[in-house]
Formats: sequence, structure tokens, C-alpha cells
Amino acid sequence: MRHKDGTINPYTVEIIKDSLLSIGDEMFVALARTSMSPIIYEVLDYACGLTDAKGQLISQGNGVTSFIGMLSPMVQHVIEKFDHGQDLSEGDIIIINDPYVGGGSHLSDVGLVMPIFYDGDLIGFSANKGHWTEVGGKDPGSFTTDSNEIYQEGLQLPGIKLYEKGVLNQAIVDIIESNVRFPELSLGDLWAQVAALKTGKKRMIELCSKYRKDPVLCSIEVLLDQGKELAINEVRKIPNGIYEANSFIEAEGGGPYPIHVKVTVTEEEFICDFTGCHPQVTSPVNCSYFGLLSSVRVMFLAILNPSQSVNEGMFAPLTIITESGTIVSATRPAPVSMNFEARIGGADLIWKALAPILPDRLTAGNLLSVSSVVLTGQHQDLKTPFLLVEPSVGGWGAGKDMDGERGQFSMGNGETYNVPIEVAETRYGLLVDEYSFRSDGAGAGEYVGGSGVIRSYRALTDGQKLSVNFGRHQFAPWGMNGGEEGSPSYVQIKKQNGESVGPFGIVTRYELNEGDVVQLVTATGGGNGHSFHRPIEKVFKDWKNEFISTEQAKTTFGVIIDETLGMVIGETEARRKFNQ
Repeated sequence: MRHKDGTINPYTVEIIKDSLLSIGDEMFVALARTSMSPIIYEVLDYACGLTDAKGQLISQGNGVTSFIGMLSPMVQHVIEKFDHGQDLSEGDIIIINDPYVGGGSHLSDVGLVMPIFYDGDLIGFSANKGHWTEVGGKDPGSFTTDSNEIYQEGLQLPGIKLYEKGVLNQAIVDIIESNVRFPELSLGDLWAQVAALKTGKKRMIELCSKYRKDPVLCSIEVLLDQGKELAINEVRKIPNGIYEANSFIEAEGGGPYPIHVKVTVTEEEFICDFTGCHPQVTSPVNCSYFGLLSSVRVMFLAILNPSQSVNEGMFAPLTIITESGTIVSATRPAPVSMNFEARIGGADLIWKALAPILPDRLTAGNLLSVSSVVLTGQHQDLKTPFLLVEPSVGGWGAGKDMDGERGQFSMGNGETYNVPIEVAETRYGLLVDEYSFRSDGAGAGEYVGGSGVIRSYRALTDGQKLSVNFGRHQFAPWGMNGGEEGSPSYVQIKKQNGESVGPFGIVTRYELNEGDVVQLVTATGGGNGHSFHRPIEKVFKDWKNEFISTEQAKTTFGVIIDETLGMVIGETEARRKFNQ
């Protein structure tokens, strides 16, 4: 196999590919095992990877799917900022969380970039991005549901050298320590990110030492070309045409705000045009262009369903068109704390537009939102402040020949997890009263939408503050092919005195006192196909597992069940006529 001016055989390419994947995985594990925050070591809200010297992604450890589209633009911004890489030296580490430049999402997602040199030549970069528990700002956790400009959301790090030629810039550490509420967590995660970077650098240098630099770099070029070829081949399997979809971004105190996409598919191009979306707003549901880019890349990969590891070459057919200053391509100083509403909303538009023509690859509508929950207060035993920051799971839509997945994170979260109940009750001032599937019978169809969940937290101290941002609280997940829509997310608060407050989708610093219970209820996904086509044995199983009631089995699915006998005794006339 000849590639440009070098010669490389396919066996070497495969060995290098697997080695790069192994490096990404080792970086990922190193960060988790040395971090200080549950949102890192339990939830896995981070990602690690390697790029080549041009900032092109060549390997990544699995984590938050949206970060797969953020690492390479982040590295490319660092290259550009530091005189096309000329001002970078051995031992430099750059820290960056600016949402409006390469790789930006919101201030809580802090990135680190480390150049890798071999024999004096810049050969690549080690990079990671992690969600810090705290970056300051007006609200604990830096998740702000009612900010109206970026300056309220936390400390901004514009891409500066945390380490220069291996020497720590202690002033940056001091600034961070003085601006965050839980410095032991934020700085602990910072050092974990540094450790992961150094792991990636060490392994990359070992790889070049073992196989020589030129074969490694030549193999990387081959892999990038293979990624491009694979992506184009998959795009060619999509029927050429123009596909459009509309939706809304939900927000507190305004909206809903309309968004639109036009997807143009050709033999070698996949163009997503977001022209016509609502202008940016003074609510933190905006995303920057780079936030949108990250989620659109995830959506693009979901459509391609690549059979090999992901690298930058796979994004070659993808083009994103936006108008600067819109809710999906916001500019400074627009607030972006809840940016996932716009960026995942934009990706979901592509999903909605293409699902009818790609039924074997895309399902009906899902919970969409990260469904963030922030709870802060005093621990009942330790008498110290606690801060819970976590995403929520919910229901995915039904697909071709399959029911929707129950209790899964949105597409923006990927390989992340809930904080375990045992950890939550130990670290935070609460008890988990309930954690169960939502059995509301929504998302009915031949294939049913996946159930959302109900999670109830009981406050164990007075004066706790709750902030929640649940998308899909006004617009339920959409159904397909005659399937019914799912159900929206909501929050309900049951106070100790018997009063009930809600339901609502967005909560801002609501005060909970001892004994109050917050019930967090997430969306059930949309159904696929008419419910009268669902086999009787599946309806009966849903009933036995308490996902639907006896009445729902009869009225929605046309199946008559005798509760006393615990068996099916017939069908309704409507079902029989429909299936004749």
C-alpha cells in the first residue's frame, strides 16, 4: 500500500489503528480513576482523544458523545491561536472553556490540550474535555437556568497556557481556586485531566519509538482517508433529495422558539442548512456554532453507523450552514449554560427529517434533553455544603421491528451513567424515595416507545435549592407511521405539609425544606406503527409488567384482559375491524 511519499503495508496500518484506539481507552480510564467528582468518575461526563498535528481526530475514548465533535475544533483553535503551532513547546498544556471558539459548549465543559513532540517535531495532540462540578458564576454548579449573558455563568478560560514548557502557571490555579465554590473537586478533576493528557503523550511517543515516526504518521493519513471513503460510501446509500423539519426550543420566560433544518443529500455531500432559526435569546438555551457542530456530528455518525473506529475523515461529506447570531449559532455574550437544548434540538431536527426515509437506522422521537438536575444545600450529617449535578435518563422512540429503549440518556450524553443511589444518599443531603419506569402507556404503537423514569428525591435538610431544565416539557416525542406520540417531561414538588407544586419543566432555585420531595419525571418515547397491529401476546406482557393499565390495553390496543383471571379474553370490535 503506497500513500503519498511513503510506503506502508495494511498490517502495519491495522496495528497502528488498534494501538491508537488503545491509547484513547487508556486515557479515558486514567481520567476516571484519578478524578474527584462523581460527575466524572460515576457519570463519565467527559471524553479523551488524540489528534494529528493538524488537529484532526484520530482516536477517542468513549464518553459523552457530543464531545466527539468538540475535541478536534478545540485543538484546531489552539493551533491557530498559538501562531499555527509555532508558539507551542514541549510540556505546554492549554486550558480552554470558551463556548464561542473551537470546541465550545458551555463553561462547565473544560478542555485541556497538550502538544506531542517526537525528535523535535510536532506529531499530534493529546486532548480531553470534562464537565467540572463548578466553574463559578451566579449559581452553584454553574448550571444557570435564568442567566441572560455569559458573564453570569462562570469563569471563562480563553485558551491559555496552564503549563508552559512543563512549568505550572500557579496564577491560573489560584484564579480558579478563588472563583469556584468547590475547589477541591474542580482542581482535583483538573489534575486528573492533566494525568490523562500525559498518559496519551507517553503512549504516542512509545508508539513512534516502536514502529518509527514515519510509518505511524503515514498510517494515520491512511486511516483518515479510509474514514472519508467509508463516510462517502454510506452517504451514497441515503436517497438523494432535500428533507426538511421544524421544531421548537423550550425555555423559561419566553418561547417556544422555532428552529428549522433543510438536509440536502447528494452522492458525496450531506448538507445541513439551519437558515431561518430563531435569533439568539436572553435565555441560556442558546448554543454556539461549535456546540451545534458537535451534536450534528453525532447525528451524522448515527446515520452512517460506521463499522470502524471514528476519525476526522468521516466528517468530510458533512457541511453545516448557519446564520450567526441565531439560537443554534449564538455569539458573545449570549448565555449558553443550557446549550444542550439547542444543540441536541438541532440534531434532532435532522433525525426527524430523515427518519421516514431511513426507518432501519432512525427511530421515532425520544426524550431529546439532557434533563439536567442541580440540587445544593447542607449535608444532614457532615454539616458541610453539597452539590448534586446530574443528567437524567428517559425514553427513546420505537424503531423498525423494535420497541423503544427504556430509561436511556439522550443522544447528547452517550456512554454516561446516573449517580448510583448509594453514592447520592452518601454524598448528598437526600434520600431516594423512588426510581422506577414511568408506566403511562404513552408512545403506543405496533412497537411502543421506551418508558421514561420517575426519580424522587426527599430533602433531609432545610434551605436546599433545586434547579431543573427539562426539554420536551411542552412538546412530547413524535411518533412514526401511525404510532402515537410519547409523553412530556415534568417536575412535581410534594411539600411536607401536603401541598403539591407543579408540574413544570423548568425550575430555578426552588427552595426545598426537610421532608419535601421533588419528583422528576422524564419523557416516554414515540411509538411506531398503529397500536392495533401490536401482537396480543406483547400487549399482555406489557400489562403484566405494569407498563399499561387494563383500560389502556382495551382502548389503545384493543385487547381485553380479565384482571381477576390474569389472562386475555378477547379483542375489541375496533381492533378486529382494523385488522381485517
